[in-house]
Amino acid sequence: MPKYFYIAKSQKGEEKTGYLEAKDTRQLARALKQEDFILVRAEEEERTEKKKFGIRLPFFGGVSLQEKIFFTRNLRVMVNAGISLPRALGTLSSISRSEKFKKTISAIVDEINKGRSFSETLFEHPDVFSEIFCNMVRVGEESGTLESVLKNVTSQMEREHDLKSKVRGAMLYPAVILLAMVGIGVLMMIMVVPKLAETFKELGVQMPLTTRIIVGFANLLVTKWYLLILIIIFIVISFRTALKTEKGKKIIDKISLKIPIVSSLVKKLNSAYTTRTLGSLVSSGVPIVRSLEIVSGALGNFYFKSAILESVEKVKKGEKLSQSLKEHEDLYSPIIIQMMEVGEETGETSDILEKLADFYEEEVTAMTKNMASIVEPVLMLIIGAAVGFFAVSMLQPMYSMLGAIE
Repeated sequence: MPKYFYIAKSQKGEEKTGYLEAKDTRQLARALKQEDFILVRAEEEERTEKKKFGIRLPFFGGVSLQEKIFFTRNLRVMVNAGISLPRALGTLSSISRSEKFKKTISAIVDEINKGRSFSETLFEHPDVFSEIFCNMVRVGEESGTLESVLKNVTSQMEREHDLKSKVRGAMLYPAVILLAMVGIGVLMMIMVVPKLAETFKELGVQMPLTTRIIVGFANLLVTKWYLLILIIIFIVISFRTALKTEKGKKIIDKISLKIPIVSSLVKKLNSAYTTRTLGSLVSSGVPIVRSLEIVSGALGNFYFKSAILESVEKVKKGEKLSQSLKEHEDLYSPIIIQMMEVGEETGETSDILEKLADFYEEEVTAMTKNMASIVEPVLMLIIGAAVGFFAVSMLQPMYSMLGAIE
């Protein structure tokens, strides 16, 4: 059953947003009607949800995180300087490098000039502005602290960008090495192996099994290279399709939580993102239940998302957040739960969440710095094994030939 992001309004003019599972938009509208709300807009989650490890680039039609950071930072400065919101947005629209972002901001300005609120118009662009951003801006408008909220939003986006950059940087080295290894291997298969195979055939040398495997693969690569390209395309499409289904996402996310090095990184990343986002929302004045719902919609890992959704239901019934997370100590470490418990007792939950976020972001930073030293020996072993297998397979027939001559 698909999950929809919705915007609804009551007869009193109250606005409500969130995520709900429904067969279609009609069923969604009926469910909201039972709560005395009228559906204004609905969109499937797959189309609105941002994946935590992918930033859409401007030339692919999206809006980059850097562009949004620049927008939010400068909007805050202009609001603080007393410039009217439509004028500030118009100025930022004119200097934006993304055509999509320009059109979005221009549309928002038009709606504001018609008398609508800034946050209300932001909710109509979920492909550009995340639910976290929209809700925090709405709280800022309602409380008269928009400048302060924009500062918090900017800070959070900068932290998110920094975290993603570090993870990508750590993955870049092994990716480059593996690509170089594959490239050299393909060149060897196309240019060297066929000539050696022809020489062995002319001399009547009996090739061992490993040599026959390499020669067979090289012939396949030379004569039917298009099949290999089709297989790669099929694997990529299958993987992306699997990510869009709940079952496929569960399998892939479960595997990521089982691989030793990857598991630790995934847990620390999701813990950092949970505490940072939740802390920002709570400190901005968003109610805890609504904050948890937003966090669950923003998390990329299925199991972390499910853990937060379960906590939402328990918190609604009056249970403390720290208590509800105790059942998920395999995902969230005891230190998070204990610190949250202290925050709930002292009334300083948002401050403690910020400290926890700082701690886990530092952990991720340290881990990404050490990633190269951990991955390098593994890569060397893989490359060594591949080169050794190739060398032995191609040299063995030569030794057999030399033995026959003697």
